[in-house]
Amino acid sequence: MRSFKIIALMLVVLLVLAACSGQKGPKGPEKIYYPDWWQLQDSPEYIQTYGMAEKVSQNTSYDAAYANAMLQAAQYVESYVKGMVKNYQEEAGVENPTVTALTSSVVKVVSSSKFANAMVTKQETIVTDDNRYKTFVRVSIPKEAVNENLVDKIKKEEALYNAFKASQSFKELDEEVEKY
Repeated sequence: MRSFKIIALMLVVLLVLAACSGQKGPKGPEKIYYPDWWQLQDSPEYIQTYGMAEKVSQNTSYDAAYANAMLQAAQYVESYVKGMVKNYQEEAGVENPTVTALTSSVVKVVSSSKFANAMVTKQETIVTDDNRYKTFVRVSIPKEAVNENLVDKIKKEEALYNAFKASQSFKELDEEVEKY
């Protein structure tokens, strides 16, 4: 009988210890994984944009990540082009509503056009704990392609071209494009 009490006591102690060890307390923040090259802008000649996607298929994960990078590129280029065109307008003192409307049209066309020589320069795919594919993509677009596209679109809009061709900034942009 005495050995039965000792065994029962040991079982109770083991159960209490097992029950207490299961609670680990609140979990702290976890670091989310990104490749070491993620969000780096390491080349002044290129506009580098990034996309990420998580899907059940490796191909759809890559396609979605690439699409996200291209969307980011379009948004970046639109801001970049708007900034350059705004500088030209301020320098030339353009207040003509027709020129302003044409400028908006040029910005939309340049930012929505397909990017010449866009290339995926980095890509990484990992398999998550729940067997999904997470893909990271870096797309690099030569700045000269964006600049050439902008100059071509401005030259095609005669009123806009006439307003900007006397601009020192436009001359500098044109010279920069000619270097390539």
